[in-house]
Amino acid sequence: MAFDFTQETVKAWRRENGRVGVRNHVLILPVDDISNAACEAVANNVKGTMAIPHAYGRLQFGEDLDLHFRTIIGTGANPNVAAVVVIGIEPEWTKIVVDGIAATGKPVEGFWIEQNGDFETIRKASWKAKEFVHWATELQKEDCPLTDLWVSTKCGESDTTTGLSSCPTVGNMYDKLIPHGLYGVFGETSEITGAEHICAKRAASPEAGEKFMNTFQAYQDEVIEPFKTSDLSDSQPTKGNILGGLTTIEEKALGNLEKIGRTSTYIDVLEPAEAPAKGRGLYFMDTSSAAAECVTLMAAAGYVIHTFPTGQGNVVGNPIVPVIKISGNPRTLRTMSEHIDVDVTGVLRRDMTIDQAGDALIEMIKRTANGRHTAAEALGHREFSMTKLYRSA
Repeated sequence: MAFDFTQETVKAWRRENGRVGVRNHVLILPVDDISNAACEAVANNVKGTMAIPHAYGRLQFGEDLDLHFRTIIGTGANPNVAAVVVIGIEPEWTKIVVDGIAATGKPVEGFWIEQNGDFETIRKASWKAKEFVHWATELQKEDCPLTDLWVSTKCGESDTTTGLSSCPTVGNMYDKLIPHGLYGVFGETSEITGAEHICAKRAASPEAGEKFMNTFQAYQDEVIEPFKTSDLSDSQPTKGNILGGLTTIEEKALGNLEKIGRTSTYIDVLEPAEAPAKGRGLYFMDTSSAAAECVTLMAAAGYVIHTFPTGQGNVVGNPIVPVIKISGNPRTLRTMSEHIDVDVTGVLRRDMTIDQAGDALIEMIKRTANGRHTAAEALGHREFSMTKLYRSA
């Protein structure tokens, strides 16, 4: 299948700030962990809304608090979200989140529980949520260029097939779409261990390469080395990676980097959940290699579709971003086919080329943007995991 990428369009929602969303969620968003119950009560009252409970938001400070706000605000600001009801325990932090989301131009309103209680907060928030649902469900899709999408990637439960098939499939997609204006992002800082010198050379400029190496080394020095009990604390490679034939982190890292293709170069290095600011192109984000954490951070940065190569079979999803699973492992397609959206096992059988696999992924991105539910969405996978940098005060 040949694509003329300058002509390819999808039916999607054009948001107030010009961004393109492929889903139309009305979120009930807690500022903090003790507001989860009120948010879930509102979502139960008003169908067509979604609460996203999480574990943090009290007595965080410094860089950790900045990341918390960036993640929560970014989640509500994502173009896949039409409108947001924000609930917090007190007004000041609630207002920070509301103001951050409001900067995108989308409808948002905040409520707080102190001096109101759960009953009154839930009552008022439910009325507003219902109003938002009526408004959002009348929004119309329009034709949007395929390359106006922001598409992120992270692999999971990698094995010997991942670096040979599913990761190069994503890389082929990026090589084809990024020159035409697509925003892309990859991450998993610790998982590049052993191939960091190769990753540094894939930077579009010496400045970006130096920024990557500084970010990578800081992760090693501040996160890994002070706390490890053995090589990467017995977590890299994972037990699943080893079962799948990856015996070292270096083998895993080389497969991981196949996700950025042969010609794509990254133009900047992002903090966790940081939105890209240097225009269209590929970015690296400093993230954990844990699936739910990484996808959450990339969604908070504004990416609207996630491509997820897997070998052994990872089942992660996300509340607001459709996660497209790609696998080239024949056993995984036999035993876990309900989780896989793009079958690239033909690459290993040599009856499918990487170029054909990349086209198949692009076609699935189009179908997903046009409304097809991914396997993770159909199965109810809504994993949302905040990244926490250190202990609370």
